[in-house]
Amino acid sequence: MIIRKSQAEIEGMARAGELVSDTLAMIGEELRPGISMLELDRLAESYIRERGGVPTSKGYRGYPATLCISPNAMIVHGIPTDYRAAEGDVVSVDLGITLDGLIADSAYTFGVGEISPEAQQLLDVCQEALVAGIEQARVGNHVADIGHAIQQVVESAGFSVVRSLVGHGVGRAYHEDPQVPNFGEPGNGPELLPGMTLAIEPMINAGAPEVVMHADEWSISSADGSLSAHFEHTGAVTAEGPRVLTAVASGVRT
Repeated sequence: MIIRKSQAEIEGMARAGELVSDTLAMIGEELRPGISMLELDRLAESYIRERGGVPTSKGYRGYPATLCISPNAMIVHGIPTDYRAAEGDVVSVDLGITLDGLIADSAYTFGVGEISPEAQQLLDVCQEALVAGIEQARVGNHVADIGHAIQQVVESAGFSVVRSLVGHGVGRAYHEDPQVPNFGEPGNGPELLPGMTLAIEPMINAGAPEVVMHADEWSISSADGSLSAHFEHTGAVTAEGPRVLTAVASGVRT
């Protein structure tokens, strides 16, 4: 069942989204060669709780951490470890925050120091795909219009869309209907109506789209070891057009 949100709920999600954006900006400032993923996770949890938020991922279906941190070929759901960031890494950080009972969800892939031209292109294309997907989150469009726009940007640049992982509804629960694939034929899927709130999140690989799950049963990487990128915003479908609820409040995120 798709849960449409009231204007008051959307405003509450926007407050949660601002805290998500601020936390990711803080992580971006701290992410440098030598810092461990566990330290980033500790910093994020403290930052969120000091501001009245709750890390939505921590304890969700048994997940043990505040952040999902996925370096290099890891696409999503990486459990923070003592791995230390190295110059040239790309590190995806995915974060959900609950504030006053409402949830916002966002992700950003950071380059550590100087990254390769291919890695930079991958990140740029993934961000462009996210923008294209959000643009389609309009009343009267369909869910697959979002995925089609993302797919067009990604594949025209020579990269691949991960097809086994999708975006989702979000707000009262972490994962709500509908699923939001990052590919599709225009006009398919549920119609977009005012009050729908969606986590739109292209996940793309520099190589092939196939994935492999690690032994921890959370972390997922590209099967061929190619670099991955993941960007995500929570958005609302409104009569005035798409509204991003995890809007950037800092120059760290673009």
